[in-house]
Amino acid sequence: MRRICTIYRSAKHEGMYLYVDKAEDTERVPEVLLKRFGQPERAMTLLLEEGKKLARADVKDVLQAIDENGFYLQLPPQPEAPLSPREDR
Repeated sequence: MRRICTIYRSAKHEGMYLYVDKAEDTERVPEVLLKRFGQPERAMTLLLEEGKKLARADVKDVLQAIDENGFYLQLPPQPEAPLSPREDR
């Protein structure tokens, strides 16, 4: 499967991205999500196909979500938990 996607970055949440089919744009994205996402800022347009690597998402998952839901939402990475102090006994 392959698809030309537009990728938007969130104006409200750093590290949050929305992947949509270029032809459909945000037509199938629920209004409530768009409100929470904020004004979409176009980051890039990209041809996605199985076998292609993305930095923080699996292309298969992205393509499947766009096919089924009309979008894929990439959330910001979670901060690493601090290491707990070592207990000496």
